[in-house]
Amino acid sequence: MNVSKELLPAGPSGEAPQETFILNLGPQHPATHGVLRIRTTMDGEWITRAEPIIGYIHRMHEKMGENRTWAKFLPNTGRIDYLSAMHYTHAFVGAVERAAKIEVPPRAEYVRVITSELNRIASHLVWWGALLLDLGGFTPILYSFEDRELILDLLEGLCGARLTFCYYRFGGLCNDVDAEFIDGTRALVKHMRPRLEMYRALVTGNIILRKRLEGIGPITAEMCRKYGATGPVIRGAGVAYDVRTVEPYSVYPQFDFKIPTYPEADSMARYHVRMDEMEQSLRIIEQALDQLPDGPVMGKVPRVLKLPVGDTTYAVEAARGRFMVRIVSDGKDTPYRLKLRTPCFSNLSLFEEASKGMMLPDALAMLGSLDLVIPDIDR
Repeated sequence: MNVSKELLPAGPSGEAPQETFILNLGPQHPATHGVLRIRTTMDGEWITRAEPIIGYIHRMHEKMGENRTWAKFLPNTGRIDYLSAMHYTHAFVGAVERAAKIEVPPRAEYVRVITSELNRIASHLVWWGALLLDLGGFTPILYSFEDRELILDLLEGLCGARLTFCYYRFGGLCNDVDAEFIDGTRALVKHMRPRLEMYRALVTGNIILRKRLEGIGPITAEMCRKYGATGPVIRGAGVAYDVRTVEPYSVYPQFDFKIPTYPEADSMARYHVRMDEMEQSLRIIEQALDQLPDGPVMGKVPRVLKLPVGDTTYAVEAARGRFMVRIVSDGKDTPYRLKLRTPCFSNLSLFEEASKGMMLPDALAMLGSLDLVIPDIDR
C-alpha cells in the first residue's frame, strides 16, 4: 500500500486549503483479489475519489479469437472468468451453434444446465469465503472450500479439470455423464441444503457481519442501469433481471425456480442474493436430474466448421451477471470479429461513483460484495 501526500491549492473563494493524500490499493493487494489498482484520494479515512485502473493482466482474448479457428478458441473461454468457466464456454458454443444452426441433443442441454449450476454454486462459495476473509473472519472460507471441493471432484470426473473447464463442444459435450456423476450430484444436493442452513446460523445472522454490510455501499437500480451492472448487483437493487428468464436459453424454461431480489440495494442485499441463488441452483439441478432424457450428447457438426456470413450474439447468466458473446463471421474458419461483454467490467465501473464519501473499510466491504474477477475485466 503506497501513500503519498498532496496539498490541494486554496479554493477560488480563498478558503483554507484541504490536505488530502493519494492511497494506491493494489495492483498487488489482498482486497483487490487480483492485479487491480484503485487510486483513492483520501480525506482522512474518507474517500473523495476512487479511480479503478485496469489493464495489468490484459491478455487480448478477443484478438486471439480472431486468429484461431472456432474450436481452438474454446479453451480461452474458461480463462476469462476462471470461477465461472462453464457459463463462458456455454455462451461461446451457443453463439457458434446459433450462427451455424447446429442442433444440440436434449440430453446435452440438460447436462449443460446441471454443470453450469454446479459451477455457479462453486463460484459463490469462493465469493462467500473470500468476502468474509476480507472482513476478518477466517473460519468460513475453510467450510466453503471444503464444500467446493466436492463440486470440483464431480466436474473433474467429466472433463479432467478443476477450474478452467472446457467440457462443452459445438453441438454438445465432449463426453456423457455416467451413473457415478448422477449419484454424486444427488448426494451433493442433499449435502448442501443443510450446509447452507449452517452458513446462515454461523455467519448470516452474525451481528458483526450485519454491521459491516447493512446500509453499506448502496447501489441503486438507476446506478446499475447507468453503468450496465447485472447479476447479483442489480438483483440486490430489487430488479429481477436474470438472463435465464428474460432471454431464455438452453432448457432453462423447463425448470421452476425463483430469481432472488432484495430492494435494500446495500452490500447485505447482494450477500443475500448470492446465498439464495445457491439454493435455487440446487433446485434447478434436482429438477434437471429428474428430467434428464436418454440419447446422444453430440449433434451433427461439420468436420471443418465455417460459419455463414453474419452477426450473431448469445448471452448467458454467469455467476457475476450477463455474459454475452458477439461473433461476426465472413464465411471463413476463423471469426472476423469477436466481442466479449463481461459483467465484471460494468460492475466495477460503478465503484468510483458508489464509493464517494465512504470510509475506506466500508468501501472494501462493498468491493467484496461486487464479487469481481479481474481477468474478466481485463480480458
